[in-house]
Amino acid sequence: MLVNHVLFLDGEALVIDKPAGLPVDRPRDGSLSLENHLDGLTFGFRRWPHAVHRLDRDTSGCLLLSRNPKAHARLQQAFEQGLVIKRYLAVLDGVPEGESGTIDLALSKTSTAEEGWRMRGDPAGKAARTGWRVIEVKDGRAFVEFTPETGRTHQIRVHAAEALGAPVVGDPIYGSGGKHTLLHAAALTVPRAGKDPIVAVAPLPERFAEAGFALAPVQGD
Repeated sequence: MLVNHVLFLDGEALVIDKPAGLPVDRPRDGSLSLENHLDGLTFGFRRWPHAVHRLDRDTSGCLLLSRNPKAHARLQQAFEQGLVIKRYLAVLDGVPEGESGTIDLALSKTSTAEEGWRMRGDPAGKAARTGWRVIEVKDGRAFVEFTPETGRTHQIRVHAAEALGAPVVGDPIYGSGGKHTLLHAAALTVPRAGKDPIVAVAPLPERFAEAGFALAPVQGD
């Protein structure tokens, strides 16, 4: 029950800690998705909440949902205007050069009969910028904080693989795959005019500890 995963709740919005493996949109095969849990996230409202943004199926962490249409429009606008502060944590299959920086690599969608669709770096694509900082290095892997300034599809995953040369551990498209994809939406801050901002922090999942990275320092450490 996702009611146990609520990180923030008020009359306009809620933030849940989305489990890895749960798709936000209904899959074509009709398997379970976020939609199957919305009835339990109404908290006295008649309307189901609606996802304001997307997280990939295998990415866990902070997912913002609106509780009414007017709030949805305002919250979407905050994303579109780049006002939302997002913090992701990932374990990379490799160690980037340097300790921190900003990736500026535009992205576009490509599709082939052999591999299906994916995103790739493309100077003619849509602008995509991601800040990054290495938190810890262990056994040839890096525990990295990402702070995306834009919200392109698969942005962090492509930037890690192409710009840093170290894909996210477990990534089935841009890496070598595996049991778990080690990418987590750890924190979300959404400013609101005339109201306190929406602030949510999702604890680091157990799968990171199993990979040897158990603690996530707070932002600014």
